[in-house]
Amino acid sequence: MFPYDRFVKYEELTALLRGAVAKFPKLAKLAPIGESYEGRPVWCVTLTNFDTGNDTDKPAFYVDANIHATELSGSVAALKLIDVLLNGYGKRDDITRLLDTRTVYVLPRVNPDGAEWAMADKPKYIRSSTRPYPYNEDAIEGLEVEDIDGDGRILMMRIKDPNGPWKKHPTEHRLMVRRDPVESGGEYYRIVSEGRVKNFDGFNLPVARVKQGLDLNRNFPEEWRPESKQFGAGDFPTSEPEVRNCVEFINKHRNICGGTFFHTWSGVLLRPFGTKADDEMPPEDLWVFNTVGKKGEELTGYPAISVFHEFKYHPKEVITGTQDWLYTELGSYAWVVEIWCPMREAGITGYKYIDWFRDHPVEDDLKLLKWTDETHKGKGYVDWYEYDHPDLGKVELGGWNRFHTFSNPPPHLLEKEASKFHDWIIFQALMSPKLEHHSTQVTSLGNDLWKIEFGVENTGYLPTYVSKTTLDKKYTRGVIAEIELPEGATLVEGKQRIEGPQLEGRNNVHTLVSFFPGANATQDRCRFTWIVRCDSSVTSIQLTASQDRAGRVSHRAQLHA
Repeated sequence: MFPYDRFVKYEELTALLRGAVAKFPKLAKLAPIGESYEGRPVWCVTLTNFDTGNDTDKPAFYVDANIHATELSGSVAALKLIDVLLNGYGKRDDITRLLDTRTVYVLPRVNPDGAEWAMADKPKYIRSSTRPYPYNEDAIEGLEVEDIDGDGRILMMRIKDPNGPWKKHPTEHRLMVRRDPVESGGEYYRIVSEGRVKNFDGFNLPVARVKQGLDLNRNFPEEWRPESKQFGAGDFPTSEPEVRNCVEFINKHRNICGGTFFHTWSGVLLRPFGTKADDEMPPEDLWVFNTVGKKGEELTGYPAISVFHEFKYHPKEVITGTQDWLYTELGSYAWVVEIWCPMREAGITGYKYIDWFRDHPVEDDLKLLKWTDETHKGKGYVDWYEYDHPDLGKVELGGWNRFHTFSNPPPHLLEKEASKFHDWIIFQALMSPKLEHHSTQVTSLGNDLWKIEFGVENTGYLPTYVSKTTLDKKYTRGVIAEIELPEGATLVEGKQRIEGPQLEGRNNVHTLVSFFPGANATQDRCRFTWIVRCDSSVTSIQLTASQDRAGRVSHRAQLHA
């Protein structure tokens, strides 16, 4: 249904999504959740069997992708999820059950503007939004990254310099390696990104601050920090339309129980917290995260790790984003997928995820280069070639094509990588609470009086409140039951609308050899009772129960003399 060997620009993406929805009108709807900075509609695909109820009357799972401009593989993974769910309905029992009883919201491209820049014939790679930030002016001086020779790639530039920190590998001359700390007397180079140098004075070569300096994933409300403490965070929380779109959509859809956000790269499944240690998380929530993470490792081959403990960019810094906001503020279980790990593909093992970027053995580079030569056919690592730079004179261009080697898989490996995640998302979505009718008892009390007992239960794995964090935040209510009184019926005892308890799920049940007894063997059920007076014209009464995250269930109680 979608191409998986290339990235698609916005207009084609829109046409593809419209085509998919048109092909499956009972299972999918397409609507914008808002517009981007440049005015492009940001599309959401709602996936559910609409014949079994509205999307908002069912527990839901949220998926988005491509909030960062160059991380286009996320869009491919989101499209693959849509494809698998729509084409798997009626063929796979788990998918059929999912769409009959739950909803999945998929935003394949949160940031269409930045993605268009990344896919342009002459690309420009930025972190996120195309809005100028923090200053609406060009840099005064310095290196501005761009495709200077117009070949559609942004590579590296190497410049000979006797005091440069880089040198050629002694046997693999294409590969540049660090100069030894006390080494001298060799041929050395400075290496910078391909680009133009504004106001070059022939001596200093500073890197210009990017005019589009936003990182949309830092603009979410959870522990938002200003520019002085977190680069690219925006003017204030949700100041950017792309982020405000997501925050408003999620807040309006209180049925969302969990979410997965597609990013690149590192080949890991990331869970909260980003800002604090695991011992500050409710243990019950951590146990659920561990259950989901273990299943994720099994289904994707990616390790499941904590951002704070294993994925900080710097030991003294913390990271915030969509993931922490969704869990910490709303109590929905949230994961980030960092798609793609070329190191793993090249046979490199035992590395530390972020530390590897700072330093790693030269042998790792040799493995990567060998693997790239075999799989990328000369497009992953470009042999150095001379170029007459308009500002610097003679330089050489080449090195890693990072966009198709590190930031994203190469085109011929895109579908393989994008296909690793849909079963894990199906698993997470089916874990959600699910409110269902258990039983209804109608008892005649004589004198036109009837006692109605309406029993409901949570058949899902998670409790109706989803997480302990939700309870702490008071984000969701218990089960709300309502009796609809037709003409000829009056309420004698009970309230027309009743707020009942939260219902537990099957999560965190102790083993059969545990010495901790359960508090209540039926904590997943509750019963609502009314006494009504009905004349002979009333033969049935409509009962409804709902819970923000567990969905809605209705039953018509039949009255018998």
